[in-house]
Amino acid sequence: MNKSAVLIIEDDPGIQELLTLAFSGEGWKLLNAGTGEEGIALLEKHGADCVILDIMLPGMDGLRTLKKIKTESRWKGIPVILATARGEEPDIVAGLELGADDYVVKPYSPRVLIARIRAALRRLEEPDGDEKKVWNAGKLTVDIPKHEVSYEGVVLDLSATEFAMLLHFISHRDIVFSRNQIIAAVHGPDYPVTDRSVDVQVLALRKKLGEAGDMIETIRGVGYRFRVALTS
Repeated sequence: MNKSAVLIIEDDPGIQELLTLAFSGEGWKLLNAGTGEEGIALLEKHGADCVILDIMLPGMDGLRTLKKIKTESRWKGIPVILATARGEEPDIVAGLELGADDYVVKPYSPRVLIARIRAALRRLEEPDGDEKKVWNAGKLTVDIPKHEVSYEGVVLDLSATEFAMLLHFISHRDIVFSRNQIIAAVHGPDYPVTDRSVDVQVLALRKKLGEAGDMIETIRGVGYRFRVALTS
């Protein structure tokens, strides 16, 4: 069985060394790059199964590197986890809207990052086993075999995490889920994340869905549910 390849794009040699040491027991093939340009070159040469991406990089910064990765059809399915010292909501939303699958805010625990990488790799290895392959809600369609979401026939650019979240909602419509239940369904149990992080990811998903984003309703004090508006 081939080892999963994890690409670390980080300009701080100390953090690179720390992560390389922390990941050494996971059996992953590790690739290190100090700039966005070097990271893209490594993707060209070796590919990767997951990318850890710093935002504040010399030259091409992390957001531009993320955009480059997610606009290439051969790479857009690779999970990208942003590692950033900028933990404000606008920065996080900007990253999620560009296609990031997850994020961690510095300083972070390597164990937390390992858990998130494992979850991202599991999503690649374990496709949804639901017998139903295509879900429809109004003008919104989720096609599991194609891993594609469209609204009014226009394909939407969702990250792997956003796709998994939407699939969970649309396949369990009208059921109210707490934030913990949503994270457990998308990432697996005991996944380390805050309630606020879930809110930010739901907000990013709603924005990408456009008019269809209204189907994801906030239930104050509880969580979220997916409902299709009745037409007269």
